[in-house]
Parts: sequence; structure tokens; C-alpha cells
Amino acid sequence: MAHVLGIDIGGTGIKAAPVDTTSGELIAERQKIDTPQPSSPDAVADVVQQLVTAFHWTGSAGVTFPGVVVDGVIRTAANLDQGWIGVDGVKVFGAAAKLPVTVLNDADAAGIAEVAFGAGKGVRGTVLLLTLGTGIGSALFIDGTLVPNTEFGHIQIRGKDAEKRASEHAREEHDLSWGVWAGRVDEYLAHMEALLSPDLIIIGGGVSKKSGKFFPRLSGLRAKVVPAAMLNDAGIVGAAMAVGRSGIS
Repeated sequence: MAHVLGIDIGGTGIKAAPVDTTSGELIAERQKIDTPQPSSPDAVADVVQQLVTAFHWTGSAGVTFPGVVVDGVIRTAANLDQGWIGVDGVKVFGAAAKLPVTVLNDADAAGIAEVAFGAGKGVRGTVLLLTLGTGIGSALFIDGTLVPNTEFGHIQIRGKDAEKRASEHAREEHDLSWGVWAGRVDEYLAHMEALLSPDLIIIGGGVSKKSGKFFPRLSGLRAKVVPAAMLNDAGIVGAAMAVGRSGIS
């Protein structure tokens, strides 16, 4: 199953493209539609249907969701409508797409792609991927094996969820300079290093393409910190790769 449609649902946008899962490359230009507000199950499923139709897709599809996903069921939805909690994502997205679908956490999908084809390829030990976007997503790998649904964006820093201080959304919402925001990211990374002692930290999400603005301001970590090689396409690629993987529905 080399060609699979990857659909990456985020708090602000929903992106999709068909993927060659043997190379990790998009085989058509990705398309993006703003995440509907309110982001109810019906509204988001309608966007998924639009994207499937746009590509005239008839094969399988992988769909990411920004929250904990267990056996295809949505367990948390920090940055989307709370009506998602308890919803069978496989059933809802499968009905909308009229295709067999696989559903998984969005950061886990990005991590799968980065470990297979990107900055984490061939790296042994503990690899932590963090996506800095509307929130902070996380994916943890031990010798290449995923520990799913870690959700480290909700670790408490100074009495708040880390993503309320160090996500890209927080930088934009509070009009923070790159220097001030980098200090917040640095504090968060130091906290994660103290908890997990990772060998490699990969920074993904929308801000990864601007790594030159804040990476030089990060300091004091033992772990190597690198930008995601696949930038903001990692979630699409990982969603496609998740189709057929054991333990992911």
C-alpha cells in the first residue's frame, strides 16, 4: 500500500495530500482548509470529506487528531470542540470520507514520519518530538518504537499548561519577541530534559520553518535539538504511514 491519503487536523487548519509511504514524499500538492469554528465533529468531518473529494481519493486514508486517541476513539480535545471527547473517530471520519481510515494523535503522526524519513532517522535511544503550533504536541520514541499519546504540552510550567506559554499560538497571542518566546521554549525544553533525558529533541509544527529566529537563542541542554526535517508536512506523511500499522486504528 504505497499511496495513502494523509489528513492532518490542527487547531487552525486541516491539511491533506496523497503520500508515497515508501519514500515519505507527497505525490500531489497539499491542500489546506481552515479548521471550522466551532470545530464540532460534524463540521470537521465535513472538511475531511471536502479534502477527500478534492483529490478524488478512493484508497485508504490516515487522519490525525490533536488529542489522545485510543483504539480510534478520541479521549481529549484541548484545542478543538469538547464535543469530540468520547467520539469514535474511525467511525466518524470513515463515514465522511467513505473510505477505510486510520486515526491517531497528530504529534505521534509527525514523529512517525520524522523517525522514518527525517531528523530522527537511524537515531537510537530516546527521541522526543515536540510540535509548536496552536498547542504543543509531543511524540516519544525509544529505539524507534513509539510511546503513544504522551501529550507533554500539558505539563505544568509556572502554574500553567506548557502550551499556554511556549506554543507558537502563545507567541502570537501575546505578541512576544523571538527572544522572550525562546526563553519560554528553553525553560520548557529544560523541564522535558529533566523528566526524560532524551538523546535528541526534534522541534516541529508550523514554527519549524522559522527555526533560525529562535534556535540560536536556545541554550543549556545536554540533548541535541534540531528542527524537523519535514517541517509542517510531517503530520500528513505520518498519518499516511500509520495506515496498516499494528496498535493504531
